[in-house]
Amino acid sequence: MYKFKSKQISFTDFNTPIGMKLNPDNRWVKKAERIPWDEIEQRYAQLFTNRKGNVAKPLRLALGACIIQAEYGYSDEEVALQIQETAYLQFFCGYSEYNDEKLPFDPSLMVYFRKRLTPEILGEINEMIIQKAETEEISDEEDNTTPPSNSGTMIVDATCAPSQIKHPQDTELLNEAREITEKVIDELHVPESGKKPRTYRKKARKQYLQIARSKKRTAKKVRKAIGQQLSYIKRNLKTIENLPVKTDSLSKQLRTKLETVKKIYEQQKYMYDNHTHSVPDRIISISQPWLRPIVRGKAKAPVEFGAKLDISVINGFTRLEYHSFDAYNEALKLSDMIERYKERTGSYPERILADKIYRNRENLAYCAEQKIRLSAPALGRPKKDEIRDKKQDYIDESERVEVERKFSLAKRKCGIGLIVTRLKETTCHCLAMSVLMLNLRKIGKVLFAIFSWFQKLLKFYNVSEMAIIQ
Repeated sequence: MYKFKSKQISFTDFNTPIGMKLNPDNRWVKKAERIPWDEIEQRYAQLFTNRKGNVAKPLRLALGACIIQAEYGYSDEEVALQIQETAYLQFFCGYSEYNDEKLPFDPSLMVYFRKRLTPEILGEINEMIIQKAETEEISDEEDNTTPPSNSGTMIVDATCAPSQIKHPQDTELLNEAREITEKVIDELHVPESGKKPRTYRKKARKQYLQIARSKKRTAKKVRKAIGQQLSYIKRNLKTIENLPVKTDSLSKQLRTKLETVKKIYEQQKYMYDNHTHSVPDRIISISQPWLRPIVRGKAKAPVEFGAKLDISVINGFTRLEYHSFDAYNEALKLSDMIERYKERTGSYPERILADKIYRNRENLAYCAEQKIRLSAPALGRPKKDEIRDKKQDYIDESERVEVERKFSLAKRKCGIGLIVTRLKETTCHCLAMSVLMLNLRKIGKVLFAIFSWFQKLLKFYNVSEMAIIQ
């Protein structure tokens, strides 16, 4: 029987078997102390209540499991096993005693946890963690000076979190769409209504393999293959409409795929007829139709397929400002970020460190009105008599690199380097969770630095005392 406490437990209250000794300086113990579990539980516990059936899992267990998964990149099954086998992780998840008799939860519940912990909820939890950390860093001395009208520095930037999908090709996408229409016909056909309508699936499959296995794919061959697959899909969709059994009898998953196939056919037919390779809201995956191509212009990946997100870094803490699966101009979101900064701090930032794309005329006028210095390369050619403060530009650019380090850490260690979740809601959860993990890592790094400094100080004094005795 697992036992949980609704309020935050201390490490000394955690019961372990005889002979098992735990280190109070363990990183998971320290990390648990930095999270305001009581405030989070009080505000969001109702999300994990279950009126019928089995007893719902506590919020701390759900959030703790998601944090562990984001920290190590475990699968859902491995997260449950690690919590079962590790006492430190059980304490972090809110257990009052160590117990390894059975799994803490069914691994399939991880999907439920990710759906419930939306980006909005994780954003508020992230804000609670930041406020707790900043409150502890403030000195006990009261500062009665009047705060300036503008204060602080905000660093902003945007990136893409690619999803784990096969590189989209029109011929392969149309072949998959054709196979789905054939499956729909197979399920909707009733033998009593007569002979099954023809689909020419063997011939269509053979024509697809000819282009798929071709070593040299010329534009003429690709266009011919696309036209062939479009004709088969058109015929199958017309057949589905004329069947006596309607699509309402299909499963929800297959109905959703059929609607996606119809949109893909319309987009591909438009591009085929108009000899173009672009169309608004282009679908690149049948299983994840919300994904869009995001043009990055990078040497490694000119185009990535996933969600685009904006973050801001203030005093070393990261916030997820905006995210979307559609490509957008991040410069249009800057004024909203600044207003949210003012809501949190009561004043506008003194300066904003951003990339050149943020420095458009609208943002420059807005920042000038609010007396904010938008540090970025100037627009257009340098003026004839312009004198740039190169030293200040170098300082601003050096400090702006911090947001790039955050992106690098988030992609290498916090899970957004490659999103493996398959649902739209769970993908958004991963984006917000990665930002929360960045702040937890920052807090842990500060604690480790302070602990190391004290160790060196004690070592120094011990050596000094030995020298004095001798």
